[in-house]
Amino acid sequence: VLAMVAAACGGKQPSGGSPSASQTGSPTPTVTTLKEGVLTVGSCLDYSPFESVPPGGQPVGFDIELTDAIAAKLGLTVQWVKANFNTIFTAVNQNKFDMVAAAVTATGKLGKQRSQTVDFSGTYYKSGQGFTVNTTKTPDITSTDQIGSGDVIGVQSGTTGEAWAKDNLQPKGAQIKIYPGAPQAFTDLEAGNITAVINDAPSSSAEVAKRPDLKVVELIDTNEWYAFAFAKGNTQLVDAVNNALKELIADGTYAQIFGKYFPGIPIPTSFPPAGS
Repeated sequence: VLAMVAAACGGKQPSGGSPSASQTGSPTPTVTTLKEGVLTVGSCLDYSPFESVPPGGQPVGFDIELTDAIAAKLGLTVQWVKANFNTIFTAVNQNKFDMVAAAVTATGKLGKQRSQTVDFSGTYYKSGQGFTVNTTKTPDITSTDQIGSGDVIGVQSGTTGEAWAKDNLQPKGAQIKIYPGAPQAFTDLEAGNITAVINDAPSSSAEVAKRPDLKVVELIDTNEWYAFAFAKGNTQLVDAVNNALKELIADGTYAQIFGKYFPGIPIPTSFPPAGS
């Protein structure tokens, strides 16, 4: 179900590097990057199960492992840079990093808008939205159909969740409250300060697993797909990443990583183009 449910991550924190070796003894790099032999990747790093950093640990998650595997194919190591999702596309165009791996929706209306600013890799994950409520504070709310005047809906800035809420709930009288990162919205919901949160479903499920009063009560199929983002015109790196991604799908590595983070969910067999 989670694979049918759309994109974001966040946190208004300063950038910082966290190196992660993709493979020891890897082949000679085949692409040009900002740092020789290193793929510098911007991400929010607080958006489980795609990317997060446990206390005192290294980055973990689906995007993390898939990026490491891609880098290994290219003979590169990975350096992660924490970035604010709301400015992450501007930052990659300013060469703050080579690539963005941050659960980025690259299809639909917002994907088309983003493709005017950045170039995308091929898509690699199907997602959508989750509608989360506080079952202790509002046990009777089970659907977005019940949202109206007086309700406050939390969303993350610059995401498809924000766009969906503004298109579908704001016209019904709901107030949209924007947060720099998804975890802040869930913390406010937990405290009873807002009515619900609209956020991509896999991330929402990861958040409610840590917050017993919260529950994802509705899945919204928005048919969105994630892709990696690059500075406009960086075709060499886009092509290299696409080739590596195809190899990982063909040799079973993609399926292995997907199954680790989304057990029981059908593994995609076809991937629509970004910007569609």
